[in-house]
Amino acid sequence: MNMPTTSRSAAFVNYVFQRCQQDKGFAARLRRGDNPATEYQCWDTLAAFGVNLEFVNERQPFALTAAAIARSTQKTNGGLKLGQAIARSFDDGNQSDQARARLRRLLACDDVEELCRILRPLLSLIQNRVQQIDYASFLEDLCWFDSATMRVKTRWAQQFYGKSAAENQGDA
Repeated sequence: MNMPTTSRSAAFVNYVFQRCQQDKGFAARLRRGDNPATEYQCWDTLAAFGVNLEFVNERQPFALTAAAIARSTQKTNGGLKLGQAIARSFDDGNQSDQARARLRRLLACDDVEELCRILRPLLSLIQNRVQQIDYASFLEDLCWFDSATMRVKTRWAQQFYGKSAAENQGDA
C-alpha cells in the first residue's frame, strides 16, 4: 500500500473507524497503541498500511491516531480540526487561558515523540468535551510535523484563533 500520504491517512482513518465498529477486540488492541509498552499490539494494522515500524516518527503518529479513534465515541471521521477542537474544549473558546496554555505547549514541541507524548492527554480532554474530530487531518499533520514543523504549528494556531486567510477573503 504505497499511496500518497493524504489518501493513506484518510484510508487508514476510515479503516480503523470501520473495524472498531465491527470488532471490539480489534478496538481494544488499538487503544493500547499510544502506550510505548503495549504499542506493538497495533503494529499489524500499521504495517498493513505501509507504515515503517522501525521509524518512530512514522509509527507513533499512526499508533496515536489509531488509539484515539479506538477510544472515541465517534462513528465516522469528523470535520473539526485540532486547533478548533482545543478551543471548543473550553467554555471561553480561544479566549480561555487554559486553552491557550494547551495550545502553547503543543506549539513548543520540537519532535514527533514529544508531540505524541503531549497529545495523548490532550486528545482525552478533547474527546470528553467535543465530538467530530477530523482524525484524517490530524494524522496528516502529525506525519508532516518533522519535515514542515512550522507550517503545521501555524496551521494549528490559525485553526485555534479563527478564520483562515481564504475564509477572510470570502467575507470581504
